[in-house]
Amino acid sequence: MFKIIKFKKLDSTNKKARSYNNFSVIIADEQSKGKGRFERRWSSSQGGIYMSIVLPHINKPQFYTFIACLSVLKACKVGKIKWPNDLIYKNKKYCGILTENLGKDKSIVGMGVNINNDIPKNLSSKSTSLCNILHKRQDINKLIDNILFNFKKYYKLIEEKNFSKIISDWKNNSFLGSKVKIKTLSGIYYGFANDLDKDGFLIIKDDKCKKAKIKEGDIYI
Repeated sequence: MFKIIKFKKLDSTNKKARSYNNFSVIIADEQSKGKGRFERRWSSSQGGIYMSIVLPHINKPQFYTFIACLSVLKACKVGKIKWPNDLIYKNKKYCGILTENLGKDKSIVGMGVNINNDIPKNLSSKSTSLCNILHKRQDINKLIDNILFNFKKYYKLIEEKNFSKIISDWKNNSFLGSKVKIKTLSGIYYGFANDLDKDGFLIIKDDKCKKAKIKEGDIYI
C-alpha cells in the first residue's frame, strides 16, 4: 500500500511530501525545520521518527489525526492520547501529529515521535522520549513498521466510513476524564475532558455540569 522514501536529513517531511503521490511515506533521520500546529517548531534531532504520509483528501481530516495517534500509541504501547494531536506519558509529550490539507487532492499526515533522541533542556519539563520512558533504546525501524501496519488497518475504517469505531478506540486510549484548561481564539475554558462528539470535537464539562464543544485550541492538563 505504501511506498517508503527515506532521507538522511530534510527541512520538513511534510514539506517534502507535497511533491509526492498518495500513499507515499516520507521519512527523515532528522529535520532542520520540523514543525507542529500553528507553525511551532518541533525539535527533530537524530534518534526520533519523523515521517509524513500522503493520503487522499477526505471531508473529515481530523480522523487522519486520530488514526495516526492510535497507530503510534499501539506501536509504542505507552501513554495516552491528548486531544487533538498529541501522545503523552505522565503529562509529558512524546509524539505530535500534524495533518495538512492540500486543496481537494491530498492530505499529509506528519508524525514526530521522540524515540532515542535527546530532549533539549528547555523542553525537558514538558517533553519526553520512548527511551526515557522505558529506560531502553528502541528499534526505530521496527517501530516504523508497526506504526504503518496499524495505520493501514485504521485507514480501512476510514474507507468504510466507520468513524464510530475510530472514536471508540480513541476514547479507550485517551485523556478523557482529565481536568483541563483550554486556550482558544474565543477565550479560555476550564473543566473536565468529558467526551468526543461524532465529528471528533472535544466536549468539556465544568463544575456545574455545563458542557461546551471545543473545535480548536491548546489544552493543558
